[in-house]
Amino acid sequence: MKGILGRKAGMTQVFTKEGKVIPVTVIEVEPNVVTQVKTKNTDGYEAIQLGIVDRKEKNATKASIGHAKKANTNPKRFLKEIRDVNTNDYALGSTLTAGVFAAGEMVDVTGTSKGKGFQGVIKRHGQSEGPKTHGSRYHRRPGSMGTMRPMRVLKGKKLAGHMGNETVTVQNLEIIEVNEKENYILVSGNVPGPKNSLVLIKSAVKGVPSTPKELVSYETLATDVINYVEAETVEPTNEAETVVEENETKEEETQQEA
Repeated sequence: MKGILGRKAGMTQVFTKEGKVIPVTVIEVEPNVVTQVKTKNTDGYEAIQLGIVDRKEKNATKASIGHAKKANTNPKRFLKEIRDVNTNDYALGSTLTAGVFAAGEMVDVTGTSKGKGFQGVIKRHGQSEGPKTHGSRYHRRPGSMGTMRPMRVLKGKKLAGHMGNETVTVQNLEIIEVNEKENYILVSGNVPGPKNSLVLIKSAVKGVPSTPKELVSYETLATDVINYVEAETVEPTNEAETVVEENETKEEETQQEA
């Protein structure tokens, strides 16, 4: 098990050499600092704690400052624990980048879904609307609250309420590209949350690694096109000038004959 924290930058699409289009989510990966390493001897289980985005010391508590100093780093705004990892592969204070993952790996992405506020049962649960005409006064209400005998609303009844703003995990997403130089990861499909929201990328629990996709490189394509055009370019000939000269000589001959 391995993981890293990042920010959802948005969505785009890439093309494979076979001509297929793949919708991808761009996840910006800032350097993750290992702020704590937990072992079975000290904590009862194995895990690592990652931190990103520095926080000013004046806005941090003394406990968080002392916790960060153990890892020889600044207090972090976001901390996340990842369990079931091999703690021997991590050192306190080390930095993780996008190179933790490779193209073709399957991952699970966890984020906080977009908040929709207070919504009714039609939008929140997808219930059907009532009749619009013929004297009906039942349009967008939740309907029956249940049978008469319990004399109360049973637990689990789908009613109106706060929609969204929940922790959601999307499983078995394929990593299409990893750019360690520019610190981003392209993940197939969509991930929960709005733009600039924090997401956690972890190794897939159920997924099986696949072969990396061969993507179209636009830099290589542009170079090949330029070379192709230069190779196919032929120096212009003087055929047009020759035709004009032949027409002029013919006109002179006709004038002399006349």
